[in-house]
Amino acid sequence: MEYLKALGNFIQTQLLGMAWLSELVSALLGALGMDVTGPWGGSLHFFIYDVLKICLLLCTLIFIISYIQSYFPPERSKRILGRFHGLGANLISALLGTVTPFCSCSSIPLFMGFTGAGLPLGVTFSFLISSPMVDLGSLVLLMSIVGARVAIIYVLLGLAVAVIGGTIIEKLHMERYVEDFILSAPDIDLQSPELTKRDRLKYAREQMWGTFKKVFPYIFIGVGVGSIIHNWIPESWVEKLLGSENPLGVVLATLVGIPMYADIFGTIPVAEALLYKGARLGTVLSFMMAVTTLSFPSMIMLRKAVKPRLLALFIGICTAGIILVGYFFNAIQFILI
Repeated sequence: MEYLKALGNFIQTQLLGMAWLSELVSALLGALGMDVTGPWGGSLHFFIYDVLKICLLLCTLIFIISYIQSYFPPERSKRILGRFHGLGANLISALLGTVTPFCSCSSIPLFMGFTGAGLPLGVTFSFLISSPMVDLGSLVLLMSIVGARVAIIYVLLGLAVAVIGGTIIEKLHMERYVEDFILSAPDIDLQSPELTKRDRLKYAREQMWGTFKKVFPYIFIGVGVGSIIHNWIPESWVEKLLGSENPLGVVLATLVGIPMYADIFGTIPVAEALLYKGARLGTVLSFMMAVTTLSFPSMIMLRKAVKPRLLALFIGICTAGIILVGYFFNAIQFILI
């Protein structure tokens, strides 16, 4: 048991948390005469360490996930989903969303393709909710800052929101609120060519590099914001707005997160800094969910595919689910951390 505990601690602190990298950055800045305990040195340390840590995790994750994803092209995914019915179909769809693109904007074209191919609307919405909210990247990156238990519960609750949300949309029979051009799209079921191992590795490398170039600006901005919060914003301010003193902190964090646009890699450093300053765990997780799931650009894209009533229902379901998840984590925070 002690061996397993030591192994888990090593994975958490050294592999995921990269404590060795933090110490290395501290040593290098110290050699340059900078005090990493002061606001300027601390900000620079936070910025360099988090950018390097997130980029290393990002490239590793995208490569692995893209390799897995090469086995699930849209045509095969459609066939897999078509084999299931009822709640099971929603669950499989939500699980499939965890190994697909990292942001809602890149998930929407797949959602449109699945819907146009004739899959049940509730099933495709379960995919659309889970894809940006609980991808495998969020699991590993959350583990690096809050531990495995919190990250796993976060993913399970996100999947629950996706399954319940898709089921509600299915039961309400909202198909008439999908734009006609989506429903009338020709059902082209092309057979994907069989890929060799070399092809899959090449695909994974291309996806890794392409995604890295796309999300790096958000990492840069997110870490910059996090370094300011971490070293310059008084703890009393954060605790007053997002701590236990404000019972509406979860609602506030969710509403603030919706207009923003980033992905899990850009929001992680902001979340890390807010937690350090005393924000409640559930409040921070609600902020992350809102940013990645309900950003304005993705809602504008989704409006091209669905009519206002269905879009409003989708936003309402996601918002309610995110807020409930936040209050749940706040209620059990003393057990988890």
